[in-house]
Amino acid sequence: MTEEEKRKLMRELDPDSAHRHFLGVRRIIIGILLAGFSLFALWLNTIATLPEQIRRSAFIGIAIFLSYLLFPAKKSLAFKDQIPWYDILLATASILCYFYVIVNFRDLVSRAAMGYNGMDIFVGFIGILLLLEACRRVVGIPILIIVGIFILYARFGNYIPGNFGHRGFSVSRIVEHLLFNMEGVIGTPLGVCSTFIVLFIIFGAFLEKTGVGGFFIAIANSIAGRAVGGPAKVAVIASSLQGMISGSSVANTVGSGSFTIPMMKKTGYKPSFAAAVEAVASTGGQIMPPVMGAAAFLMAEMTGVPYSRVVTSAILPAALYYIGVWMMVDFEARKTGLKGLDKSEVPNFFKLMFTKGYLLLPVVLLVVLLMRGSTPSRAAVIAIATSIIVSLFNKGNRITPKGIFDALVSGARSTLSVAIACSVAGMIVGVVTLTGIGLKLASNLLALSGGIPLLTLFFTMIASIILGMGVPTTANYVIMATITAPIVISLGIDTLPAHMFVFYFGIVADITPPVALAAYAGAAIAKTDPFKTGITATRLAITAFIIPYIFALNPSLLLIDTVWYEVISIIITSCIGMIGITSAMEGYMLTRLPMWQRLICFPAGLLLIIPGTITDIIGVGGIALMFIIQVISKRRLAKILKTGNEITEAEK
Repeated sequence: MTEEEKRKLMRELDPDSAHRHFLGVRRIIIGILLAGFSLFALWLNTIATLPEQIRRSAFIGIAIFLSYLLFPAKKSLAFKDQIPWYDILLATASILCYFYVIVNFRDLVSRAAMGYNGMDIFVGFIGILLLLEACRRVVGIPILIIVGIFILYARFGNYIPGNFGHRGFSVSRIVEHLLFNMEGVIGTPLGVCSTFIVLFIIFGAFLEKTGVGGFFIAIANSIAGRAVGGPAKVAVIASSLQGMISGSSVANTVGSGSFTIPMMKKTGYKPSFAAAVEAVASTGGQIMPPVMGAAAFLMAEMTGVPYSRVVTSAILPAALYYIGVWMMVDFEARKTGLKGLDKSEVPNFFKLMFTKGYLLLPVVLLVVLLMRGSTPSRAAVIAIATSIIVSLFNKGNRITPKGIFDALVSGARSTLSVAIACSVAGMIVGVVTLTGIGLKLASNLLALSGGIPLLTLFFTMIASIILGMGVPTTANYVIMATITAPIVISLGIDTLPAHMFVFYFGIVADITPPVALAAYAGAAIAKTDPFKTGITATRLAITAFIIPYIFALNPSLLLIDTVWYEVISIIITSCIGMIGITSAMEGYMLTRLPMWQRLICFPAGLLLIIPGTITDIIGVGGIALMFIIQVISKRRLAKILKTGNEITEAEK
C-alpha cells in the first residue's frame, strides 16, 4: 500500500486524518502555529502557574482555533491549499469566546453565586456551538450524537415520564454549567489532556522521529518471523509495541497493517483473517500498559487510584489478550499447514538489539520514572529529551532542528482531536452531574436485570459497546467512566475493576460490527469484505469479551490484594486456560477438535482463568484429558498416513 493510499484510507475512517495539506507560505505559518501550541503546552506544564480554569480555557480555545484552520467542513476539501473566509471567522470567534473566560475570570467567579449576565450566556452558547462543530470535523459524528442526546435530555427532561424524568433546565442554566463550571467543557477530562496526555502525544511524535516504529516491526519479525504462521505473529507483537505510542487503533492498523497484512496473505492466510489479526492486535494497543491510549492517566485521575497501580493491574489482562490472539493465530496456521518466512527474510534479533536497541531507552526510562512515582509531566519531558539524544546515534533518523520542529507540529496536530474529544466528553460528564442520570441508569438497569450480577454486567457490556462505537480512546473512556461504570460499581464491585470492565468493552467496539473501524481499516488494506473481517476479529478477540467478567467478579486477575505466589499461580493457570479457550474457538489443538472436545475445552479453559483452587483443579483436569486424547489422535493419524504412504509406494 502506497503512502497516498494509506492517507486516503485514514481520511475515510479517521476524521483526525482529514486535515488540510498546505503548501508554501501557508504551510510555514500553520506549522509555526502548531509548533507554538506544543511549546505552549510544554510551558503550561513546566513553568506556568495559572489558575486551572484559565489554563484549561486557553488550551481548548487554541485547540478549537487551530482545528478550524486545519480541518475543512467537508473531507473532500482536505487537500485544498487555502482556508475559506468562514473558517477564519469561526476560528477567530472560537478563540475570542474562550479567551473571554480568561479575561473576565475574576468577574465570572464573582458572578457565579449571583447569576451570569446576558453577555456571559451568549458567549458561552456560541463557544459550545463552535466546540461541537469542531468536534464534527475533527472527531466525527458518533460522539456528537451522544452529547446531543444528553443535552436534549438536560433541556427537556421534564417531558420524560417515569424514573428518567427530571424538572428540566433552561438553556442558560445548561450553558453556564457546561462552560463556566469545572464539570463541563473544562472539566477533569480536559484537565488531564492539558497536563498529561498532551505531553505523551508530543513524546510519541518525537519517538516516531527516531524510527522506533520500523524497529518495532523489525524486532517482531526477528522474534516470530520464522515461526509457524510467522507474519501473523509478527503483527501481534509489532502492534502491541506500537500501541504503546499510538492512541488510535485505526492509525495503528493502517500503520503496521500496510506491512503485516500483505505478508500474511503471501504466507497463505485468508485476506479476512489477515485483516482481522491486524485489527485485533492494533486495538489491543489501547489496553496495553504503560499508556493504554492515554486512558491510563485519565483512569488514575477519575478513579483516584495511583497511576502505577492502574498500569500494574492492566498488565495481566492485556498479556492474556495477546496470548489469546497469538494462540488463535498459531492454531489457525497449524490447522491450515501454513509456514513461517524464509530465513533470508528475517533479521537477526541480537544484531538488531545491538545496533538499534538503544531506541527503546526513552520508553524504558519513561516507564521507570512513572513507576518510581515521578509526575507524568516530568517523566514525559525527560523522555522527550532522551528521544532527541538517542536519535543522534541513528544517522538515518537523527532528529535535527527541523526534525524537532516537525515533531512539535505533528504532536500538536494529534493533540487537537484528543483535546476536543475530551472537552465534548466533559460535557457528557456535566449533564450527568446536572441531571443525576448516572444513578438513574444504574438503578433502572439493576431493576431490569433483577439484581443478578452476571445479567447486569451483560447489559452494561452491550451499552459500553454501543456507546464506544466510533469514539476515540480517551473520549471513549470518559463516556464509559461517566455512564456505565457507576452501573458496575452499584453491584458492589470495586472502582478500578469496574472502570477496567467498561473500558475494555468500549475499546472492543473498534472491532465489533457494525461500526468496527479498525476491522474496516484492515479489510481495506487486505481488499476483503469488511463485515466478514469484523466477525472474524470478534472471534479472535474472544478473550476481551471474557476477561473483564472475570476480573470484575474476582479482582485477583488485576493483581489486587494478592501475594507473589498467588500471582505466579494465576499467571500459569490463566495461560493454560487460554489454550483451552483458543483451542475450542479454532477447533484445533494438536489435531482438529471434534465438537464434543471443543465443548469440554472452552469451559475448562474458562475455569482456569477464574482464580480459585477448585476451578483450577477442574480446569486442569479437563485440559489434561483433552490433551491426552489429542496426543492419541495425532499418533493414530500419523500411523494411518504412514500406512497410506507404504501402500502407495507398493502400488508404484
